[in-house]
Amino acid sequence: MKFFPESALLQLELDKVKNLLTEHCKTEYAKVRASNLRIHTRRDFIELELRQTLEFKLLLQNGQYFPNDYILNVSKDIKLLGIPGAALSGEQFLLVRKVAESMQRIFRWFDPERRLAYPSLARVIEHTWYEKVIIELIDEVLDESGNVRDKASEELANIRMGLFRKRSELRRMFDRILSKLHKAGYTADIEEAFLNGRRVVAIFAEHKRQVKGILHGESDTRKTSFIEPEETIGLNNDIFSLEHAEQREVYRILRELTSRLSVYSTLLMSYHDILGEYDFICAKAKLAVDINGNFPLIYDKAVLHLKQAYHPLLYLYNQKNKKPTIPTQIELNEKNRILVISGPNAGGKTVTLKTVGLLQLMLQSGLLIPVHPESEMGIFKQIMIHIGDTQSLEFELSTYSSHLRNMKYFMENANGKTLFFIDELGSGSDPNLGGAFAEVILEELVKKHAFGIVTTHYLNLKVMANKTAGIINGAMAFDEKNLMPLYRLITGKPGSSYTFSIAERIGLEPRLISRARELVEEDHFRLDKLLNRTEQDLQRIDQEKKELQALLKENERLKREMEQLIAKEKHQQQVELLRQQNKISEDRILYLKDMERKLKQIIFEWRKAENKGEVIKQMQALLFRQQEKQVNEKVKKKFDAKYTEIGGQAQVGDKVMMKNNRQVGILKEIRGKKAVVQLGLVPIIVDAQELTVVKDKPQEEPAAE
Repeated sequence: MKFFPESALLQLELDKVKNLLTEHCKTEYAKVRASNLRIHTRRDFIELELRQTLEFKLLLQNGQYFPNDYILNVSKDIKLLGIPGAALSGEQFLLVRKVAESMQRIFRWFDPERRLAYPSLARVIEHTWYEKVIIELIDEVLDESGNVRDKASEELANIRMGLFRKRSELRRMFDRILSKLHKAGYTADIEEAFLNGRRVVAIFAEHKRQVKGILHGESDTRKTSFIEPEETIGLNNDIFSLEHAEQREVYRILRELTSRLSVYSTLLMSYHDILGEYDFICAKAKLAVDINGNFPLIYDKAVLHLKQAYHPLLYLYNQKNKKPTIPTQIELNEKNRILVISGPNAGGKTVTLKTVGLLQLMLQSGLLIPVHPESEMGIFKQIMIHIGDTQSLEFELSTYSSHLRNMKYFMENANGKTLFFIDELGSGSDPNLGGAFAEVILEELVKKHAFGIVTTHYLNLKVMANKTAGIINGAMAFDEKNLMPLYRLITGKPGSSYTFSIAERIGLEPRLISRARELVEEDHFRLDKLLNRTEQDLQRIDQEKKELQALLKENERLKREMEQLIAKEKHQQQVELLRQQNKISEDRILYLKDMERKLKQIIFEWRKAENKGEVIKQMQALLFRQQEKQVNEKVKKKFDAKYTEIGGQAQVGDKVMMKNNRQVGILKEIRGKKAVVQLGLVPIIVDAQELTVVKDKPQEEPAAE
């Protein structure tokens, strides 16, 4: 990505974000990556790094362990492996082993399920493999403390066995000599010591001539002499020789091990870089947790739609001081490419401008940013920035000259992949002349299809933004009543500078304010007043809109509660229906059990009774009553399917039902308490009280084919 000027990254404070990122890094590799943060212009690179950071952020938030405990920098030690004739020490081999062991844990962690769950993190080890031989070769030679094992070679085993024997013999002989000298009263308080790698006895200086041996030195007070007894000189010489032989053999073994592992030096260096890469990803994830970073939608084109965007440094500062941070909402697209922000000083115009610039840099650096996940961001190939006083003493440029020089570069180099930021466009010169040049600059940048944000106080730029395609107005909200900035961007309308309102609120003399108003052109003053009133009206509308939204949410809540009550009532009805059905089933079971009991009783009486006929009559009565009941139920169901009882006094011609057998006919005649009913072709006489009026049920028409 191209930048203009060279200090653009510093002005947008990307260096402070790098410092925060570096603080989370443990390895030297990750710290170098953080300090030299690369800003990509390819979508695939950006999305891969963002997905890796997001996956690691999820691990941190879910409290899952990832085996990236490695924090050592052993790149120099690994490079020695590839140098012919080099020999690593035991401690260095242990560090190399830790690298291989860390990679072993990472490969084991990425089981098939985790590779599917965290595909972007798995991409880091996609082109490498784990070589178990590295740990096996080191473990054959070294123990857990980094010392060469006795079994590393036969020669070393023999040397150490000889050393053990000689030292044991020396210890026994030295103890006898020391006991003898102690009885003689020659030894000092400390009795023995080691000088020049040889075991010596501490003798009072006045007795040193009574002890045969080699004088190795005296104490600072010259009261004690250190003498190697004559009897142990040979043994000490033998031990000294064996120790040198041991050192030579150990060095040979380590050099041989270095040579055997040299073929894996490239692989080990890749392990080292992979571990550092995971540390770097972990640091980005921790930073994302700190600033509430998210993964927005990314497009390979120029677009900018930020929802609930925060300046990360301001967010951390306010969070530390327990202050709220006002989010920013900005949308730039092919239709509205340039946003002109106006409003009072200290209202947040420059902060909004820097927020967008810093978030764009962070996104293209692979960092999650504090925006709503539904935000949309494009990829830009160059960023141009002009913030603050750029007066140059070196080139003898005034503020406005330097401003125009930068604007010249903007107009000559801007294109459809450019994102620019200009603070106080046209400032530093006569308002009328500077405003005219500012219009020309904006017109040229619109023709170049560049995207950008401009802050200004010029009324002509606000008017231009309303009538020029590709430019949109924006204003920083301001509470005129309390004279407090609200730090909230409102797009679609210009903002007032609140010049006279601020003067009145701070207590400036009314006559001075009146005089200033007289000096201002009437149209200019009227327009600023109109902008002032419009902004306040919009703030009131926003407040009413919020209240309406709250009422709508309350309405939705009540609607959900009502739906829940209705669903609960339906559920209770279904439960009651099932309960009634279960009750009918239970009555049927009880009836069948009663029938079974009665039949068993009849069978029992059959066996005992002498008069079998009486028992048969009981059985017939029981069974036929049941059959009659079943027949009646069938007749009732058949009747209910065709007719509906009306009741009331029956009249001749009515359709009536006989209650005793539920047969239906037409009433032909009434004879006192008797009635004649036509059943089919047969008229019969029945009691009038046994009749009830019915009517046919409407039959459903068959569906048309």
